[in-house]
Amino acid sequence: MEREKILYEIRRCLQMEADSVRKQQEEIEEEAVLKVAETIRSCTGKIILSACGTSAMAAKKIAHSLNCIECPALFLAPSDAVHGGLGVVQQEDVVILISKGGNTEELVRLLPACKTKKAVVIAVSENPDSRLAVHADIYLKIKVEREPCRFNMLATASTMAVIAVFDAVCIALMQMTGYSREQFAVIHPGGAVGERLLDRKESVH
Repeated sequence: MEREKILYEIRRCLQMEADSVRKQQEEIEEEAVLKVAETIRSCTGKIILSACGTSAMAAKKIAHSLNCIECPALFLAPSDAVHGGLGVVQQEDVVILISKGGNTEELVRLLPACKTKKAVVIAVSENPDSRLAVHADIYLKIKVEREPCRFNMLATASTMAVIAVFDAVCIALMQMTGYSREQFAVIHPGGAVGERLLDRKESVH
């Protein structure tokens, strides 16, 4: 009986997360996500991501994916940011702040400095009336109906949705910029992917 309960919860969670990601295809605001992609593409500086908690894990993953397609990106911890770390933000940069509710105090505190430095601020949240959404240059709404956990609190489906949308942005950017296999081989010499790319390159020569 215990086994069946565990398997049921696993299946239910996987189904809810899959549905949440699938619904982004129907519900994403196309003009906003286009603006995000175009802003990242035209950025002549760095893409700086900041978030707290589970959203921070999504932000770190997004930063890595952007680096993988030659869009220089980094994660800035909010706690470090307000103790001098904001010096990394420059006028030519894009700052992406991710917060499910959009009112995370640690992120709201970053807005004045980003505005003073004239960096473009993108807010990612489910709440269009939040402080981040209202004060950002670009607002991208990413929302799920509910989280799989029984308390509707543990950010799992919503985190997957944010990652999925930015995965889609990265793939679109690869097409927009004509990103090549050869470029990927230069920056990804390690692991199975690196071996496959390098083997292909050597076989060509």
